[in-house]
Amino acid sequence: MKSKLDKKQIERFSRQIILKNVGILGQKKIIQSKVLIIGMGGLGCPVAEFLTRAGVGYLGIIDSDNVDLSNIHRQSLYDIRDLEKSKVVAAQKKLKKINSKTKVSCHKIRLNKNNYSKIIKKYDFIVDASDNFETKFLINDFCKISKKFLVTGAISKFDGHIFTFDFKNKKTPCIRSFFQEEKISDDILNCEYEGILGTVAGIIGTIQANEILKKILNIGKNLNGYILILDLLNLSFRKVKLNKMNNA
Repeated sequence: MKSKLDKKQIERFSRQIILKNVGILGQKKIIQSKVLIIGMGGLGCPVAEFLTRAGVGYLGIIDSDNVDLSNIHRQSLYDIRDLEKSKVVAAQKKLKKINSKTKVSCHKIRLNKNNYSKIIKKYDFIVDASDNFETKFLINDFCKISKKFLVTGAISKFDGHIFTFDFKNKKTPCIRSFFQEEKISDDILNCEYEGILGTVAGIIGTIQANEILKKILNIGKNLNGYILILDLLNLSFRKVKLNKMNNA
């Protein structure tokens, strides 16, 4: 990694660099950061796009699916030309056009107990943009053990939930403090059954990207120990404290 930003980088990121909380040093932190996004659907697409536009240097993207027609209304990196193509491959091509200096690693897999550790450990910041609770619990548990910074998002209908977990802090609760595995169904995260307004995915995904950038820069307040609940139909926003469970 170069110790100095070149002229094109300074021009490209000038509106960010001018912020007193960012500056040249902050931009270097962004360029040197390694972020993994799990799930390249309605949440993962805006996360990947805005982190790439911000200048994140190393991006990993995970998804086993191909693009279908019902994805396009909310998954912003895809268009009609991407139908039947691998989501991660199609996203990588779009991201390269946005910022060719961001190195994007594709993983066309479904995360499971056998492969998750090898992939996740390479990254400093993890974004959970998955759409099922089995994957969410798996990501949560590994990030807790390995003390990774995790931003989790969930969407349904007109609603969104965002969590951030800084597992370097031993007092940090985890997603198991909010969801009990044996009492939930994946149907509440499945757009096929519950439906989703496309803009809701974009808003929640963008906030997830924002939380990652804040953590990279070590600025502002985060949601560690809280959940942000957004009702975008009625414009109701709540921040609720999570209590750490004894077994979580």
